[in-house]
Amino acid sequence: MRAILQTRYGGPDDLILTDLPLPEPARGEVRVRVRACGVNLSDWEGLTGSPFYARISGGVTRLRPRVLGSDIVGEITALGPEVDGPALGTRVLADVVMAPCGFAEYACLPVKALARVPGDLSDDVAASLPQSGPIAMAGTRGLGAGDRQLINGAGGGAGQRAVALAQATGAHVPAVDRGAKLQWLRDHGADETIDYETEDFATGGQRWTHILDLVARRGPAAIARCLAPGGRYRSVGGRTRTLLALAADGLPYRLVGKSIGVLVVPTGPEALSAAATLVTEGTLSPEVETVGLDDVPEALRRVGAGEVRGKLVIRP
Repeated sequence: MRAILQTRYGGPDDLILTDLPLPEPARGEVRVRVRACGVNLSDWEGLTGSPFYARISGGVTRLRPRVLGSDIVGEITALGPEVDGPALGTRVLADVVMAPCGFAEYACLPVKALARVPGDLSDDVAASLPQSGPIAMAGTRGLGAGDRQLINGAGGGAGQRAVALAQATGAHVPAVDRGAKLQWLRDHGADETIDYETEDFATGGQRWTHILDLVARRGPAAIARCLAPGGRYRSVGGRTRTLLALAADGLPYRLVGKSIGVLVVPTGPEALSAAATLVTEGTLSPEVETVGLDDVPEALRRVGAGEVRGKLVIRP
């Protein structure tokens, strides 16, 4: 089978398109023909080995050769030992971020990680959901009319979905990203936009009741200054020491009614099914760009550079 192989930590030029043996499902696994696989920032981090926590699944000092890609939609072609179902031919969806394998024509997935893909959901849209959908749902939970939910890093897959979900609650939604994405964000529901290349949302004097930060680079003291009394800030992704500071040093701010910390994102089949339901019900309309397996190196470069609007999906 064709696959994109990573042999060391580095950049897109260190990836190779090669032929690998067809994988055999182990106990508790199924083999799927990969129909689509989403590209995430976690793939870029796994490729570069930075931040440091990105090396947990690949090897701290020396990378074990592997295939990246964790948001997988596939059609079951074989069952491993002690697996009675789902039936062959079933379309399934999985998030295997700790054991990526999706930038290939075939992959083996744990049965316990699988959710069925609704019949009216396309492969491309389904593959765009596993990481971004649960992040957006958790990051906008509890919002209502009158809230001001700032979303930093709003131009990516999770950000675009969070803008839509926040808008659906009646909240006022400012979106932060680079200037080239701002009109696109307004077209997709943002009430106002901030260009991070020319303005720091944390020092502009405004305060928000909720902040979802998808690229955490500020410590809790800076965040507290732009968070309204009783406000809530949650981060997803960023530098290791920043995330540790937000998780630990953010605790004292609860004494003054400001909740600062790292977002807990639901995982597993239930979270995947809930994200898929939001699309089939019409609450979410994900923006998806599809490219081929040969395009994985360039796709990862674009994700790492923050150039992608919405979500990139690979179709092997």
